[in-house]
Amino acid sequence: MLPLTLSTTNHIATLTLNRPDSMNALGQAGDGEAFAAACDAINANPAIRCAILTGAGRAFSAGGDIKAMRDRTGNFAGSPADIADGYRNNIHRILRALYGLRVPLIAAINGPAIGLGGDLACLADMRIASTSAKFGVTFLKLGLVPGDGGTWLLPRVIGEARAAELFFTGHVIDAATMQEWGLVSRIVEPDALLDEAHALAEKVCAMPPAALRQTKMMLRQGRELSYEGALELAASTQGLMHHTADNAEGVAALIEKRAPDFTGE
Repeated sequence: MLPLTLSTTNHIATLTLNRPDSMNALGQAGDGEAFAAACDAINANPAIRCAILTGAGRAFSAGGDIKAMRDRTGNFAGSPADIADGYRNNIHRILRALYGLRVPLIAAINGPAIGLGGDLACLADMRIASTSAKFGVTFLKLGLVPGDGGTWLLPRVIGEARAAELFFTGHVIDAATMQEWGLVSRIVEPDALLDEAHALAEKVCAMPPAALRQTKMMLRQGRELSYEGALELAASTQGLMHHTADNAEGVAALIEKRAPDFTGE
């Protein structure tokens, strides 16, 4: 079974983790390739302006396949070097694919997001949760280190001290704590989660497509740039944006007191 499905509605792409019987566990052969193909398709489609990531069934994602770990099969078979290559060439390909999305990504966290599943959630630009959501980075409980870039991601989302607390204790937090700690921006009832995610995505989709993708790129690069570097990136990008039809449309709409109609030109 493919690890995810991709559907599109208007300008919104929805990626649904699709192994509900295993709580959307990941790490089978081909998972990285499937994520890369789906994300490449989104990036290549200029009509898509926003993406949503969620899980089928009762979980967002329980992370790596525990039974495969126990049985030393699949991604967890072979020598230490073999396993390391499995992370590099399969599991980490999942993460790189999501990180490389050029459109804003909303995580609609419908249930437990544990281990690798938590890292997937942290790759999103925006996160909302259902009341049944839980979050944990429980690698140490399995005698493992965080294996999916979480030590880079999570401190950027909730801060160093709280990230350290979760890593060092393996504690799993509920939706209310997720919101209190800034991991998610809002909590809704399970039946309303996808409607809420789509409503947020529609607001994103109302923005000019080219400037939207450029803004996401600038947010990502801003993590590594100096302030002077960020200013230079802003200046060079802004120069291009001033010559777009969407800039002219946005200015005209503001002056004329009407909603803009952005086309991506």
